[in-house]
Amino acid sequence: MANQGEMKDIRKRLGNLSLQETAFFMCDIQERFRPAIIYFPEIVEIARRLIAGSKLLSIPLIVTEQYAKGLGSTVSELDVSSAVAVVGKTKFSMVVPEVDQLLPTLCDGRLTHVVLFGIETHVCIQQTVMDLLEKGYQVHVVADAVSSRNQVDRIFALQRFRAAGAIVTTSEAILLQLVGDKDHAQFKGIQALIKHSAPDSGLYPSNL
Repeated sequence: MANQGEMKDIRKRLGNLSLQETAFFMCDIQERFRPAIIYFPEIVEIARRLIAGSKLLSIPLIVTEQYAKGLGSTVSELDVSSAVAVVGKTKFSMVVPEVDQLLPTLCDGRLTHVVLFGIETHVCIQQTVMDLLEKGYQVHVVADAVSSRNQVDRIFALQRFRAAGAIVTTSEAILLQLVGDKDHAQFKGIQALIKHSAPDSGLYPSNL
């Protein structure tokens, strides 16, 4: 029988989420990126579902905005008023000093899992993945909620994430894994969010 340390290692390898130890990080879904990012409307829709899910499940949400003076604020379709913090940055990684200071306080000091989504996959998302993994957090990248200006950069970034030890998954898988049971008090609310399948797009090439 596996001891406690071995069970923790198995759980980490499997990417098994714990609701009480999870935070959502949304990276730079801003107005000026709208015409440049492939499948931007689909990314926004999935982000909207994830934000709504974070509210239903009382999951802390961290939002960043890359150089908002030049690139604009978070798009108007996304209500981030429930976020623990909306942090401006010029650094590519979300792990700027303000966010770094928040990490030990999230989930009452029990933060283990970070669910990460936004843009661009090969730049700000990639740098955030590496910084969070280096700090020992388990990172879950939402494949249907991250994009770049082209698929090549996006695909190779996702491959790198897997190789580095991050989990690449989908929004519906994340939300249902966090609920875990149809008898969960918020199951019906989550079910309503995913009643209609996530928008189909070219974000799912066969070689992912």
